[in-house]
Amino acid sequence: VQLVESGGGSVQAGGSLRLSCAGSRDGISVRDMGWFRQAPGKEREWVACIYGDSVARYTGSVKDRFTISKDSNKATLYLEMNSLEPEDTAMYYCEADHSACAINTYHLRETWNYWGQGTQVTVS
Repeated sequence: VQLVESGGGSVQAGGSLRLSCAGSRDGISVRDMGWFRQAPGKEREWVACIYGDSVARYTGSVKDRFTISKDSNKATLYLEMNSLEPEDTAMYYCEADHSACAINTYHLRETWNYWGQGTQVTVS
């Protein structure tokens, strides 16, 4: 599975960005997709994930500001980010797996099998 993120950039606090992740499944079954992020000098942290086509989970700091969605026909994942804060500055990584979002360890990096290269988001 190949995942390619796009849509990152630099915005002022309060602004918005929409991240995309285009997936190439190569015959491998992946039902769940999501986002992690890593700020400079910090551990990679889970942000959000979606399983099936519509059941979403969010970490507390982004809930009500970020919206995750998926277009299964296009094998594309989105993250709509509103009311961005400087604390959201990080490299954002797309992840995919057969069932990672539906199990209790969805927030752990090792639960997910497929990763993209990341897209940078900077909020000033």
